[in-house]
Amino acid sequence: MANSNKVQDNLTMMKKLLIFSVVMFVFGYAMVPFYEKFCEIAGINNLLQPDKLVKDMEVDTERWVTIEFDANTRGLPWEFKPLQRSVRIHPGEPVEVMYEITNNSEREINGQAIPSYSPRFLDKHLRKFECFCFTKQVLKPKEVREMPVQFVIEPSLPKELHTVTISYTFFELPVGTPAISEK
Repeated sequence: MANSNKVQDNLTMMKKLLIFSVVMFVFGYAMVPFYEKFCEIAGINNLLQPDKLVKDMEVDTERWVTIEFDANTRGLPWEFKPLQRSVRIHPGEPVEVMYEITNNSEREINGQAIPSYSPRFLDKHLRKFECFCFTKQVLKPKEVREMPVQFVIEPSLPKELHTVTISYTFFELPVGTPAISEK
């Protein structure tokens, strides 16, 4: 009799675990559309939808801003440079600039670019759609790569600013180190 109860208890437990597993799978599968809808409602999703961000932004055709680009490395045998030193734009216009990076070493190297801005508060008026700085970059020996940065400077940029600088510095990441998130 006791053996029969154990078997019954085990079957009941197995059914509960199976139901729990199915519910968790469905929940995990449903999280993607739920998350996307939440981000859309909360307005968090703008970085993932650059067309929507630019479409809703007015271009200030009355002003010009010169954006200068800078590129540096720290402790890396890489050459890193923007393919354009500067661009002149109207605030609100989308911009794409290409950077070139070359691994001059004989080994594969992981690197991460960290941005900096001048003036310092520029990041409050800068919206990036795509940037190599969002992810870790792995370059094979002697590899040369072109990488885009796509962004817009909002028309809310103070009117007295006519020149701004966007700078990136690449640092080596030890193998196995996760990318540093830009937030």
